[in-house]
Amino acid sequence: MNPLNGEHGLAFLASLQLADSFFPSGLYTLSHGLEAFVQSGQVDANNLEALLADYLRYSLGSTDGVALACAHRAGEEDTLRLALLADVRLTAVKLAREARETSRRVGRQLLTLSRQVFGGEILNRYAGHVGNDKAPGNHAVVLGLVMATLGIPRDQAVMSELYTFSSSFVAAAVRLAMIDYRLAQVILHQLKPVIAEIARANCTKSVQDIASCAPLIDVMAMRHERAELRLFMS
Repeated sequence: MNPLNGEHGLAFLASLQLADSFFPSGLYTLSHGLEAFVQSGQVDANNLEALLADYLRYSLGSTDGVALACAHRAGEEDTLRLALLADVRLTAVKLAREARETSRRVGRQLLTLSRQVFGGEILNRYAGHVGNDKAPGNHAVVLGLVMATLGIPRDQAVMSELYTFSSSFVAAAVRLAMIDYRLAQVILHQLKPVIAEIARANCTKSVQDIASCAPLIDVMAMRHERAELRLFMS
């Protein structure tokens, strides 16, 4: 059976649509703290890939990646309990104010757009909790529910989120004149095995496993909040 036939093909196309830079998620406004790293002189073209790998391993994968997986499981089971718990936990582990506010802003934007484009009863129910301020509406949680609704497998959903973040990160590096587009593509290609490894490690974890251990990344995100000149919102 051809994996691109029927529902499998539609799910694959849906994952491409969500990961496409043309999809108006708002990620293009974010540097994810990279701007503060550049201003401090602690990162350049030589160590950018290593920094991004640390983001994926010790911050994004174990926080947003796990939260997305939990929300995806909630979507598959058609119950919001796990998604709501993951939503609250994810907000709690985002120490920098910018990171918390950005996650909620982008998440709520994604939720509104996804209900219009894709539909889905569970998204409507979740939107009710977000609208009543009973759920933060973090981007990873919204995305997990959306991807479950569209039939995208959980491991692919987590990989897609990690890749989309990586693409946004190197795009910010290009805009900050750190690297050119060619090196950006080299970095993305070389990090594919890392992305796959991190997705496998986090796609079966529980809400209690949502945690971060990246103090320097958190400090730089906090510095960015107070920077006098900023090109990005985070």
